[in-house]
Amino acid sequence: MVAVGLTVMMTVVDVAEARRAGGGFGSRGSRTFSTAPVTRTAPTNAAPIERTMTPRPNSATNPATNPAAQNQMANRRPGFFNGFGGSMLGGLMMGGLIGMLLGHGLGGGVGFLGLLLQVGLIIGAIMLAMRFFRGGQRPAYSGAGASARSSAAVSSGAPSFRIPNIGEGMGRGASFSGQAATAPSSSASSSAAAAGQTDEIGITQRDLDRFEAMLKEVQAAYGAEDYAALRRLTTPEAMSYLAEELSENATSGLKNEVRDVHLVQGDVAEAWRENGMDYATVAMRYESIDVMRDRSTGRVVSGDADKLTEAVELWTFLRKPGAEWQVSAIQGVSA
Repeated sequence: MVAVGLTVMMTVVDVAEARRAGGGFGSRGSRTFSTAPVTRTAPTNAAPIERTMTPRPNSATNPATNPAAQNQMANRRPGFFNGFGGSMLGGLMMGGLIGMLLGHGLGGGVGFLGLLLQVGLIIGAIMLAMRFFRGGQRPAYSGAGASARSSAAVSSGAPSFRIPNIGEGMGRGASFSGQAATAPSSSASSSAAAAGQTDEIGITQRDLDRFEAMLKEVQAAYGAEDYAALRRLTTPEAMSYLAEELSENATSGLKNEVRDVHLVQGDVAEAWRENGMDYATVAMRYESIDVMRDRSTGRVVSGDADKLTEAVELWTFLRKPGAEWQVSAIQGVSA
């Protein structure tokens, strides 16, 4: 009973930590699980969207159509606990536990220590047998490239919600900024950053100005806990995640103060149309005063109330026919 209780408790903690420590949230339509092109503003990949209501494509879990899954299965080493040995050990342990509940050991009234001794002997025998049967097999090793890419994809120590800024060049001339943007370190890096950017719908300067305004409006609404404004500025899915974070802050006796939001630089990573709706993923670098305060005393719990902090994020905006832009996804970008 204690073991079962500990297992359930650890599972609940793991789920909660995974949800809070996740990278991006929301939806980018059919591109939710694809990586947006890097830009001058965000020269590294954004954190993947982990909290979303968009179903994953079948290819992500189907080894027949997913090369990564095929490589993973091919390189997986057969282990004692993964095959026949694991099944046998599980059966023996279950039988032993049932025997103990009935007042008997694994093979008689030998008690718990006897059960452990017998299980140890059985494990040793099975391991020797498995080693004998696997004598001619050699392990397969995967290259380092896949793990490096995986580590790079799960980036960003940024908080789950922040607001960016918009500024310099997109491959096709659409750009916007709050102030003069810092020049790239080299022309080669500039070309590489702009190479993958695409605009299939023709983002205008009016759209860019609206994105910058929404950056400040959403940030202000979040800091003021203005649910009505957030519902107007974001999609229902994105709103649900923001409301969840605000609720968690309130439950913990905290309040997020956000002010002096200033757009430094931004550019469009990609813009496209699907199912009659327009999408635009925008890289934004912004500065703001962002602190967490105790709700009752006003004491600063984290952050600096006198110092601007900078953040870089990818925001995806969605526009339905005849409607205004709304925020549909936010992803953090590592420095």
